Amino acid sequence: MNMIEKILAKASGKKQVVPGDIVIAKIDLMVMHDLSSSLVSRVFRDELGGGTIADPSRIVFVFDHNISPATQEAAETLVDARRFAARHGIQKVFDCGSGSLHHVVLEQGLWAPGQIIIGCDSHSTIYGALGLFSTGVGNNSMVGLGFGYCRAWFRVPQTIKVLLHGVLGKGVSPRDVAQHLVGFMGEDGAVYKTLEFTGPFIEALSIEDRMLFPLMSIDLGAKTGFINPDEKTIAYARAHSSFKKFDLFQNDPDVTYENEVEFDVSKIGPLVACPPTIGNVKPVEDVAGIPINIAEVGGSTGGRLEDLRVLGKWLKGQKVHQSVRMQVVPATRGIYLEALREGLIETFILAGANVFPPGAGSNQAVNMGAMGEGEAMISTQPRNFPGRNGHPKARLYLASATTVAVSALTGQITDPRQAS
Repeated sequence: MNMIEKILAKASGKKQVVPGDIVIAKIDLMVMHDLSSSLVSRVFRDELGGGTIADPSRIVFVFDHNISPATQEAAETLVDARRFAARHGIQKVFDCGSGSLHHVVLEQGLWAPGQIIIGCDSHSTIYGALGLFSTGVGNNSMVGLGFGYCRAWFRVPQTIKVLLHGVLGKGVSPRDVAQHLVGFMGEDGAVYKTLEFTGPFIEALSIEDRMLFPLMSIDLGAKTGFINPDEKTIAYARAHSSFKKFDLFQNDPDVTYENEVEFDVSKIGPLVACPPTIGNVKPVEDVAGIPINIAEVGGSTGGRLEDLRVLGKWLKGQKVHQSVRMQVVPATRGIYLEALREGLIETFILAGANVFPPGAGSNQAVNMGAMGEGEAMISTQPRNFPGRNGHPKARLYLASATTVAVSALTGQITDPRQAS
């Protein structure tokens, strides 16, 4: 069995599972942001008639989208979620400004290898870089089985092996590699599959960069993604997990795959996911020169400390182009504090950028970053569907922090290999 199969077997009380098996597994943590927590609490109240939550300590709310409500309706949504949490004894509530959902869970150490984490957010797959099985579920599943019994049902997925090797070229980042996989394999290239990311390239990455790959596996239609745990995983868990004891599951030597794909990352250049979907991936030189109105470093795929450091390197002593509104959104308060200590926030302000409280950034334009008709944004966000960030005829381009930074300085999408 591979890591995912072993975790599902243990959590469902079985010695062994194989792809295609249906299991009902015990859940360790259920995570929701403010929008999903509101929907889930409504389902619990209106469709199930309320009742008792089996174990409130396994539930986490992080208010990361509507961090500064501009309307009465938005404010009342948060009020309802806070009241629901208080009424049912949910104590792990991280209110506005704490950060982006999954990054808050990571920073607070609410996870451990060997666990199962589910969320109503599609990018709940991020924890697969840490020796966990994690995935997104629907609101009704979260309420009916999760809240009611701390359980969830799964069909054990087939696994596709993604072998990555080679060394990144100038101006290329792990984000570019992750976007390449989505563009090459297709947005339906792994529907309800497990994606295992492996190879010398993955092994050499930091844990923070490894997370990009399970995180974006959902954009291939995958049920989950993971990286077979190694010494880096163990060290990271010991340093950041609040659990002192945990189970470390690793692949058996004879694990089998439904399919295997291989990529040489040295052949990949900087990439941009162009409207209307994340799978519309093009080399940056094909879209270079397109004027932009907004540049953003933030969101679940771009507000990490390393992303802020990259941005700081490019903005140091420079000015953002006069036609660009630069948005910087740290993923957590801890990241914000470290950016302050390193002088990055001052660099951003002096360059003319706007620094926002930790959160989900312009994601879905709930709180900030809405675009008008015809405007264009380049961002480290994970999604770019029409209307997601404002007017349906606005355009959202997705790229690495490096490409976003150099584009902010020039006022147009720019190849970082051509920047000085």
